[in-house]
Amino acid sequence: MTSEPSPPRSGALDRRLGLRDAIAIGLGSMIGAGVFAAFAPAAAAAGAALLVGLVVAGFIAFCNATSSAQLAAQYPTSGGTYVYGRERLGEWPGFVAGWSFVVGKTASSAAMALTFATYAVPGPWVKPVAILAVAALTVVNTRGVTRTALLTRILVAVSLVALTVAIVIGFTHTAPSAAEPGPTASLYGILQAAAFLFFAFAGYARIATMGEEVVDPVRTIPRAITTALGIVLVVYALVAVSALHALGPAGLAEASAPLGAVAETSGAAWPGVVIRVGAAATALGALLAMIAGIGRTSLAMARNRDIPGWFAAVHPRFRVPYRAELVLGAIVCVLIAVTDLRGAIGFSSFGVLLYYLIANASAWTQDRAHRRYSRVLAAAGAVGCVVLVAALPVGSIVAGLLVLAIGIGYRFVRLRRQKTMTGERA
Repeated sequence: MTSEPSPPRSGALDRRLGLRDAIAIGLGSMIGAGVFAAFAPAAAAAGAALLVGLVVAGFIAFCNATSSAQLAAQYPTSGGTYVYGRERLGEWPGFVAGWSFVVGKTASSAAMALTFATYAVPGPWVKPVAILAVAALTVVNTRGVTRTALLTRILVAVSLVALTVAIVIGFTHTAPSAAEPGPTASLYGILQAAAFLFFAFAGYARIATMGEEVVDPVRTIPRAITTALGIVLVVYALVAVSALHALGPAGLAEASAPLGAVAETSGAAWPGVVIRVGAAATALGALLAMIAGIGRTSLAMARNRDIPGWFAAVHPRFRVPYRAELVLGAIVCVLIAVTDLRGAIGFSSFGVLLYYLIANASAWTQDRAHRRYSRVLAAAGAVGCVVLVAALPVGSIVAGLLVLAIGIGYRFVRLRRQKTMTGERA
């Protein structure tokens, strides 16, 4: 005899998403960042050796994905590595993971909004249009996750069409810049390129943070993470090789809109239109998923009072953490006004790499019954995260450490105040 599923508890999120929805949201989180934002700074750091950096970033992403997948299967709830770190390593590591994720993905959201605006309306209107995009998509997220999944699927389809056009043109046309010598490759440059490109692979964390919204999360989340990552690896490799063929390392390093520059090598107008529309759609898809992912991690942190409990509110009708998403949307708008694309990518990579360092450490502690992959992958992922953080530009490291210290200081003060109040009541 089968019992009826119980209604969701107060404050809980609804399980509405199947495997295809989760894969689409993962693709929407990943495809866009690397293709339209990270390849230019990666080429500036490593020249043609950015392909080696792409392999390094992809391998570390795979290690992180396996750790995230098996942790999400054991702990199918909102919060991702914030929850895993608390359960496996303790409250402080969990807090560092959650804070790093929120900070890193907030910077990612700013980067994606700037990427969207750069392709949609190049020129002086970039920042105002980016801010309007963030405001609009924040409202979309507060209307319910089902609409988010549907819109993300549409945007991913549009972006894949544009990427196909870019790949074909890249392999069949060549610009004069392709013959120019590019930046000299070095080990440090390759690792820095990998750190920039890692920014492009971090979207599978969005799937792991959806534990309360996915149907059959024990099976769905691991399959969605590995499938989405595999698709993205193939797409990124094709785009990287075709862009290098069309522009060369020097041209790619200097391009503000790399695939737009690839389209110009054809001499026709329509490829540029298709690619600009696709780039804008891709960036919107990534931004849409990022805002939702930040909201879910903020929800989990607010439930544990690691950030103010006011953020834990779930909308009574749409079942989403609307307060967290609205405030974070406002913060992203401020970041857009004061930062540039390269700085946002570096700052984001710092936070996200720390997040995955704790994910790998958490996966290392899982027992055999819950471990789906070898511990070697968790160890390799942890070491890789540390190496890539060290390879980031100094400014990104300093800014990341400063914001991390602010979060740790907030939690330390809150715990001391809580302890003092408990002692007074006793």
